[in-house]
Amino acid sequence: MNKNPGSAAKANILIVDDTPDNLRFLSTMLIEQGYKVRSAINGAMALKGVDAAPPDLILLDINMPEINGYQVCEELKKSEKNRDIPVIFLSALDDTLDKVKAFACGGADYITKPFQFEEVLVRVENQLSIRYLQQQLIAQNSMLQQSEAKEREKSQELELTLRQLQQTQTQLIQSEKKSSLDTVIAGIAHEINNAINFISGNLGYAGQYTSDLLQLLELYQQALPHPIPDIQNFKDRVDFEFVRSDFPQILASMNAGSKRIRDIVLSLRNFSRLGEAEFKAVDIHCGIDSTLMILQSRLNSPSDRFAIQIVKEYDSLPLVECWASEINQVFMNILCNAIEALELRIANSSSVVANGEPLTLDSPVSSLNSSQFIIPKITIRTELIDSERVAISIADNGVGMVEDVKKRVFDPFFTTKKIGSGPGLGLSICYQIVAEAHGGQLFCQSETGVGTTFTVVLPVKHSQFP
Repeated sequence: MNKNPGSAAKANILIVDDTPDNLRFLSTMLIEQGYKVRSAINGAMALKGVDAAPPDLILLDINMPEINGYQVCEELKKSEKNRDIPVIFLSALDDTLDKVKAFACGGADYITKPFQFEEVLVRVENQLSIRYLQQQLIAQNSMLQQSEAKEREKSQELELTLRQLQQTQTQLIQSEKKSSLDTVIAGIAHEINNAINFISGNLGYAGQYTSDLLQLLELYQQALPHPIPDIQNFKDRVDFEFVRSDFPQILASMNAGSKRIRDIVLSLRNFSRLGEAEFKAVDIHCGIDSTLMILQSRLNSPSDRFAIQIVKEYDSLPLVECWASEINQVFMNILCNAIEALELRIANSSSVVANGEPLTLDSPVSSLNSSQFIIPKITIRTELIDSERVAISIADNGVGMVEDVKKRVFDPFFTTKKIGSGPGLGLSICYQIVAEAHGGQLFCQSETGVGTTFTVVLPVKHSQFP
């Protein structure tokens, strides 16, 4: 169809009529107006001609043998390729029902015989103009849809890029923090090892020397049962008998302290896996216990009532293939969150007023009841789900989370802390470590006022390392 509906050679028109005089009259009239005209003397020829070369407009007689105009129009409307071609019905019938039927089967207009030249021309021009505008509208809608699709694609690309940038940023921050932590731990462990090796290495000699000196003094006492007054006075002043019984206990305490320090250093090494291959099969319980050792100072409290209790319910687990230092970091982040939730609950409990007096760490136990205070507790459970997976759940009875917070808890940079208190990367990094790096799962269940449980599911064998 010509793109200018007002030009002479505007369109291709198919005339369908079984009366030769009507065909001749309409063809001559429209050709003189610049239209390209084809003709068909029955419905079957019309349908074949439309399929071969769809016209821009069809003038269709109603009363024809074998296939009438209504049937031809209905067939055209069944075809997705031809259904939009406008059909102007031609008929000597002027009954309203005939016109209604013509429009019902898909006709665009209706011309009553005998034809009036001006009427036919105006109706043809009108339908062709409408068809042209419809085609323009369809084209514009298509362009608009394509534009919207491109904009949506751009928006999705930008969103994907943003997520990738956020993930890259969290990974960079994680890598920097881990590198810094490993460096600090390495330095601390080295310095502590040097000092404690010096101390523990000499405590044995000190104990032997002490034993020898005490035996020597005992021999002197046997040889000189009655010392001179100055020696006796000094012996009484320093309470020699007490010193002789207490000094070995002091050495034993020093030995216990040095062993405690060695245990802490070993926990630091187990936590960061210093000097070991990054990926290996490890004892998950060892990683948890090392993390708890590092956090011991935060678990303790001046009052036994407010100290956080640790309940371990360990199952028998096989060695798990993983990046041990990263999995330990997951335990550290989850345990720190649990401690913070419990500290908040403890703070709320310690501000409760009982019998007109505020409760404090020194309040008597009788002042507390179950509605005011719950002993803070973290329960760590491990379970062998099947031969291929293990589960580690860390549950606290802290303040819990509201639903909105729970939905966003693994989002990068999301935090409920005050500005400057934390970047909101801990749990996001945990999710990346568990789900992306290890092919595991990380779940969060929480209820306000009841507590929170994080569950880590890890494969026993890593897919990248058969």
